[in-house]
Amino acid sequence: METKEVKYLLQRYFNGESTEEEERSLEAYFQSGNVGEEVAEYAEFFGGISELANSTGDETIEEDVMDYILENEHREKTKYRSMWKMVTGIAASVIIVLGSFLVYQEQQKPFDDTFKNPEEAYAYATQTLGFISGKYNKGMAELSNFDKLKKANKSIIKGTAPVLEFYKGVDGLNEIKQDQHSDIDSL
Repeated sequence: METKEVKYLLQRYFNGESTEEEERSLEAYFQSGNVGEEVAEYAEFFGGISELANSTGDETIEEDVMDYILENEHREKTKYRSMWKMVTGIAASVIIVLGSFLVYQEQQKPFDDTFKNPEEAYAYATQTLGFISGKYNKGMAELSNFDKLKKANKSIIKGTAPVLEFYKGVDGLNEIKQDQHSDIDSL
């Protein structure tokens, strides 16, 4: 077999496009011992594959490979899980220590009162509450106009009631006339 043909078959083999016959011819070529230098690196690979294919005593190789893969997967997950636990534990410890330090520092600071004289504090609180009360009363006074508006609205509704009744009757007539026109148009 020529080197060019072997390279073509190898390309098909590694792309997963080769047939069983092509794979057997590659195995036979690499087992023949007459292998070109350009493809000599694949001789060991095909020798190992043919050896695995010929060994009928080890029927559990697939199970062994799957067990190995699953075991390594489990180790990786366990490693990341334990690392995650360690990182979150450290973060929680730092938060607790920092929080405790801040609470302790706050407790050590003396309370500074805004006013030194209680009468002065009372006078300021009275002034502030008076200001708030004035604003509140002004807002409530505006709401008293709402009652006047409500009373005025009642008389408007009483005065417009007959007009609304008339329009309801007119709308009923318009609907009857439209029905008659549609009947005439359909003829």
